[in-house]
Amino acid sequence: MLFRQFFDSLSSTYTYLLADQGEAVLIDPVKDKLDDYLHLLGELQLRLVLAVDTHTHADHITALGGLRDATGCRSGFGAQSGSTCASFTFADGQRLAFGRRELIAWHTPGHTDDSYCFLLPASAGEAAQVFTGDTLLIRGSGRTDFQNGDARAQWASLQRLLALPGDTAVWPGHDYRGWTRSSIAEEAAHNPRLQVADAEAYARLMAGLKLANPRLMDVAVPANRACGQG
Repeated sequence: MLFRQFFDSLSSTYTYLLADQGEAVLIDPVKDKLDDYLHLLGELQLRLVLAVDTHTHADHITALGGLRDATGCRSGFGAQSGSTCASFTFADGQRLAFGRRELIAWHTPGHTDDSYCFLLPASAGEAAQVFTGDTLLIRGSGRTDFQNGDARAQWASLQRLLALPGDTAVWPGHDYRGWTRSSIAEEAAHNPRLQVADAEAYARLMAGLKLANPRLMDVAVPANRACGQG
């Protein structure tokens, strides 16, 4: 399986390209990086079959619509997003195929009500991998104070992720320090957001963050509800 990680420095967003047998999927693509994705797909002679977002982003504009127009791929959001522009919506447990591989969509609400993670099951000689969007970050977790966020729901979503094997690779949707990957065991041991006792303690921790809204929130959210073409 081919794997590439892209980084958008303006929003500190990671985008992931996975491919098998010439078929590719992009997770959380950024509109400003559209030409980079298309260039690499051409160089590697890959056919993009799916482009999906882990949630309706508030800090950048998605490339889902642009990728669909340029490649004919199917674009997807979680069913809870209410998206009317996507080619399809996915639900918890749905399998998204590319080549011989599949991503399994996990509904992990909390950061937003439409937040999803994508699990790539283990294969011969390869541990499982999970693309966690803004649900689980490296030594952090996504804020829960807008877009129907819910800290208690996020705590439950985090517990679901922590039940994965410890060697499962964690690929987050953002990082603000340049860290690129982690593992479930590493986050369970060292992520300060995961060291609290229960959902109530987690909710108190998240309520105390007092973060400013993302700079592009008023522009990005409506644009992303239109697949980045609003």
